[in-house]
Amino acid sequence: MATDEADLKAAVRERYGQHATSGTSCCGPGAGSPTPCCATPASPTGSEQLGYDQTELRQIPSGADLGLGCGNPLAIMALHEGATVLDLGSGAGIDCFVAANRVGPSGHVIGVDMTPEMVERARRNAEQGGYSQVEFRLGELEHLPVADATVDAVISNCVINLVPDKGQAFREAFRVLKPGGRLSVSDIVLLGDIPDQLRDSAEAYVACLAGAIHRDAYLQLLLQAGFEDVVIEDEQRFELGDVVSQDLAAEIERHTGLEAVEIERAASAFASVRVRATKPGAGAGS
Repeated sequence: MATDEADLKAAVRERYGQHATSGTSCCGPGAGSPTPCCATPASPTGSEQLGYDQTELRQIPSGADLGLGCGNPLAIMALHEGATVLDLGSGAGIDCFVAANRVGPSGHVIGVDMTPEMVERARRNAEQGGYSQVEFRLGELEHLPVADATVDAVISNCVINLVPDKGQAFREAFRVLKPGGRLSVSDIVLLGDIPDQLRDSAEAYVACLAGAIHRDAYLQLLLQAGFEDVVIEDEQRFELGDVVSQDLAAEIERHTGLEAVEIERAASAFASVRVRATKPGAGAGS
């Protein structure tokens, strides 16, 4: 991308810091299909569309679901009591708290996020909900503040696409997993080409669009990081209205110079996927 990496990260921090303080998602109501990266409002209906169990959601702090995901990585991840789970880009903590209820008080859940406001909000949610087994750490996914081979499972929800060096993020996930540990990621990938103006747009980047890479390249990065049994469990295409709100679409149109129809056409090149992978070695029993 033409935009500097530091500038991209600053833009992401600013945008998601606003979501943390306002308690809203970056987009308006979606069109009813499984919707990526904050297209669905934080509501029972929106979360259910992303594959969440409403019984589980009713058990977590109400301020943890900001509608910023593109799927449910825990839908393809079984967890036993006592397991240690790491959430990459944990936001306000929705997936951390769902995981915590599965691993129980003897388990341990770590959320890592690079936005201070998100970490602060997540910590308040944990305190209010009495989740003593959940902690949130400020850090970047390319340099995780987590020791080697200490977690049984790694999850992430619509965040790797926001990381400039995705290969390094996957290498870090591999490093902190125990041998036999598992990874489950919901994310946005490309199935085709998009205009250069969209690719170089910071506005499109923070909307989870410009940072997405081709599906095959995404899987290859996981393999290069050392993972095996890399499998796409689910894949959903979507329309522009499923991706961003009308206001954000207008902002992207204004900054890129693209016509609305061009942006709508480009949206068909994106898909939300759920991917699982395993670190080779003895089973971690997560």
